[in-house]
Amino acid sequence: MTDASAPPISASPLKLFNSLTRSLETFEPVHPGEARVYSCGPTVYNFQHIGNMRAYVFADTLGRTLAFKGYKLRHIINITDVGHLTSDADAGDDKMEKAAALQGKSAWDIAAFYTAEFKRDLNWLNVRDPAKWTVATDYVARMIEFAKHIAHTHCYELDSGLYFDISTVADYGRLARAVTDDGEGRIDEVEGKRHAADFAIWRKTPAGETRQMEWDSPWGRGAPGWHLECSVMGEAELGMPFDIHTGGIDHREIHHPNEIAQNQAYRGCGGLDHAEHSGARLWMHNNFLIDRGGKMSKSSGEFLRLQLLVDRGYHPLAYRLMCLQAHYRSELEFSWEGLGAALTRLKRLVMAAAPVRDAEPAEITDRRLTDLLAKFDAAISDDLGTAVALTLIEEVAAMKKIDAGQKRAALAAMDAVLGLNLAIIARTDLRIRPKAAAIANDEIEAILTRRKEARASKDFAASDALRDELLAAGVEVMDGDPLGWDWRLGD
Repeated sequence: MTDASAPPISASPLKLFNSLTRSLETFEPVHPGEARVYSCGPTVYNFQHIGNMRAYVFADTLGRTLAFKGYKLRHIINITDVGHLTSDADAGDDKMEKAAALQGKSAWDIAAFYTAEFKRDLNWLNVRDPAKWTVATDYVARMIEFAKHIAHTHCYELDSGLYFDISTVADYGRLARAVTDDGEGRIDEVEGKRHAADFAIWRKTPAGETRQMEWDSPWGRGAPGWHLECSVMGEAELGMPFDIHTGGIDHREIHHPNEIAQNQAYRGCGGLDHAEHSGARLWMHNNFLIDRGGKMSKSSGEFLRLQLLVDRGYHPLAYRLMCLQAHYRSELEFSWEGLGAALTRLKRLVMAAAPVRDAEPAEITDRRLTDLLAKFDAAISDDLGTAVALTLIEEVAAMKKIDAGQKRAALAAMDAVLGLNLAIIARTDLRIRPKAAAIANDEIEAILTRRKEARASKDFAASDALRDELLAAGVEVMDGDPLGWDWRLGD
């Protein structure tokens, strides 16, 4: 539930895990009463797989928690539409240019289409819009000025572009715990680099080539390096230092260390014993979503994306709940069985909350509720302990003989953090007709009703025949569903 009911007084100090120091730290904002957060957004050359989307459920939960704790939130998510190569370092083609060539479209059209698809997926997951979307190509002039500011003392020029010399800043690689060149195994060699981990600030367009996205610069016509974009957009919209920088754990190894090095150079080369020299006081990373079936990667063809989950009959909020069941710093294994269990859990919660949905929110005075809200506050204040928080909202939803207005207010306060839309969603909204189902919903319902009647009268032959009829139409009856009213398409 997400109405305007006032949240409880947040007594527990907010502690968050800082990847830079590898420790829990009490959140202390740079600007009193404000929380400024930057999240690395997608490179919009393709659809995002559900592993990518875990990062935005995490960032949204962080933002909701900061708001719950009383901070005025300014959250920025960037859109990378230029500069990201097919390698995370400095090798390969630009992802946007490559996608444009493969699809016979302009890079700008590719960016517009996949940006819209990404934002639709966020909406499906009830991820709130940031205060501002920053699009990389809107900031190229600022990127050039940023690069000019650090080029003389921190960079050198090669035929292929302008490169950052990592030896010019202290503590390079501390975020990734990479202390030798061997620790940067994903970096490809570029002829002429002083150090293997040096990285491109500006990439020149090769002689005789023309790119769709290229600009004039003091180092030749070309495009900015991927790492430069986030430094510039973060500084432009949030100032430096800002409070929290988020991203997937894969960014912890190359992208974010390089971004930090640029920020250090721009801000005067202070060492990382003082985290603010990195550009942000806290760096936070969510862990991977693991798919044992091997369909998470875009290179695998039909990879796991949110649309596929919907096509199979699973509501997107079941995936959000699945993410919340695990700590954001833990690996989360995806399975269809696990997603089905998350959907069943969501149905139970929606049905338990439904009776008080229309109640007028009331001041929370019942000791049982205030105690549970205090436990909820403690859970999310302990580095976003959403797994515990879920059990607490379920406990409130299940409470009987309690004032409906107070119960609604408590659920609303908790759901403002968890983002499950309990004030809006109904159990029937969670039943999505699978795309490949060759039978109308009304027909399914009629057959299910007849089958339930047959089972109640112990006419198991008729029950089995009706089940087989549904299976022939592509619908699997979920007899094990404790809610007793669901169905989905069989594999």
